[in-house]
Amino acid sequence: MAGRRLTQRQREQIQRGQERRLERAGQRLASRDDAGLGSEQTGLVIAHQGRTLVVEDAAGQLYHCAARQNLGRLACGDRVVWQASGAREGVIVAVNERRSLLTRRDYHGQPRPVAANLDAVAVVLAPEPEPSEPLIDRYLVAIAAIGVRGLLVLNKLDLLDAPALAALTERLEPYRRIGYPLLLASSHTAHGLDELRAWLRGHVSLLAGQSGVGKSSLIKALLPDRRIRIQAVSEATGHGAHTTSGSTLYHLPDGGDLIDTPGVRSFELGDISLNDLDRGFADIAPYLGRCRFSDCRHDAEPDCALREAVACGAIAPRRLDSYRQLHAALAMAGKPGRSSA
Repeated sequence: MAGRRLTQRQREQIQRGQERRLERAGQRLASRDDAGLGSEQTGLVIAHQGRTLVVEDAAGQLYHCAARQNLGRLACGDRVVWQASGAREGVIVAVNERRSLLTRRDYHGQPRPVAANLDAVAVVLAPEPEPSEPLIDRYLVAIAAIGVRGLLVLNKLDLLDAPALAALTERLEPYRRIGYPLLLASSHTAHGLDELRAWLRGHVSLLAGQSGVGKSSLIKALLPDRRIRIQAVSEATGHGAHTTSGSTLYHLPDGGDLIDTPGVRSFELGDISLNDLDRGFADIAPYLGRCRFSDCRHDAEPDCALREAVACGAIAPRRLDSYRQLHAALAMAGKPGRSSA
């Protein structure tokens, strides 16, 4: 999975490509087009299951929609223009400009949208499976790349005694120092859920994390009407099932939206530049460019600013190792280098 921040040029291209239909959506709501479709109206993609899209209209009604092929892949959270083609069916004809887009690689190595217009991502951890710092680092790089808030949630707190909790929080201390709060929670005892609700309130958010960390339990605790929503989505798709296998957007009771996505076993960076990587390592970024050699690999070269920062305790050794590995992987993949700005 990877994050992608849209450039100004990409935003302008999307805007030009969609401008005509977006204007019509606001000015010709009472009209009918030549194809016999209903008038254009705006909506929100609230479910994405395979090729099936469910759009919510302004009144909260759900419609099973197809998308025009020239629109590319859509995601939960997309704001769209659509036209009714039947009682509960429609056609998506345009996509509004996205302020952010989180993607992951599909089986063919191509970026697949996961969630659009996010404001926040909470990375859920647990004592079991044991947290993986390299995995956390990749999550945080993706979060920084799309410019949204990030939070670490240590779930299953009830499984930890005091010494184990102290050791684990100490392990995660480098992330708190660079601006990612650590919230202690337990879906079993409801510990920390009020704080998590407050952090999510008013935002479009996503819970990310390894399989088995308890994301589903947290989501059930946060969304008391989740089963009602699943039933409504199932009816809209016509599948007749009461569970969802794709991504679904839920409205939080206290305001804001939460997007639930299928669990993933790995989280690999895709469309990430070296600039994006640097933003994801806020503890390392201030020392970049200060080494004696401009092509320093921060390994064994003399007068390396990063290794000196590690020696004085400003950078955790493991964080430097992670940065070097990700930098080498991106450089080998031929990702764009840093800008001169």
